[in-house]
Amino acid sequence: MRTIIIVSAILAVLGTFMAQLADRMTQSRTQTASADRARVMNAYASMDMPQTGGRRVMLAADGRGHFQTEARVDGRDIGFLVDTGATVIALTETDAARIGIRPYASDYTTTVTTANGSAKAASARINSIDVGGVVVHDVDALVMPDHALSQNLLGMAFLSRLKRFEYSGGRLLLEQ
Repeated sequence: MRTIIIVSAILAVLGTFMAQLADRMTQSRTQTASADRARVMNAYASMDMPQTGGRRVMLAADGRGHFQTEARVDGRDIGFLVDTGATVIALTETDAARIGIRPYASDYTTTVTTANGSAKAASARINSIDVGGVVVHDVDALVMPDHALSQNLLGMAFLSRLKRFEYSGGRLLLEQ
């Protein structure tokens, strides 16, 4: 019995160490991929400082007419699709975990309707979202299973907290 306890303790320590090592390796790979994606995504965005002292970001539509952007969410770079038709900010489970939000299975109590049908989501709170210097603090979000959401959505929970947002000539202006 003593041998089993000792082996269990050693396995637990090794398992913890390996999980931390895997997390560090994933973060390193993700940061490199995020930096590469940011260079591509930010080719569409430009930041501007209006005379009023606020911040403005202009996003250009991609080839499909969508507005993609990188945002700094609680200290991590995450890609988003700006979606004026989405009420909330919706995060995939994978990206939510990257910023430290890991809901339990029992937390998925909110039913949401998506283009792919209904799905369950977990409520979350984000400390800050920064899109090219336009920053919103203390904002509600939903975490959705990766199979229910293929891409993070930056919806009205973010956009409604801005001074204005405006679509014109294939560009989306975000102003704070």
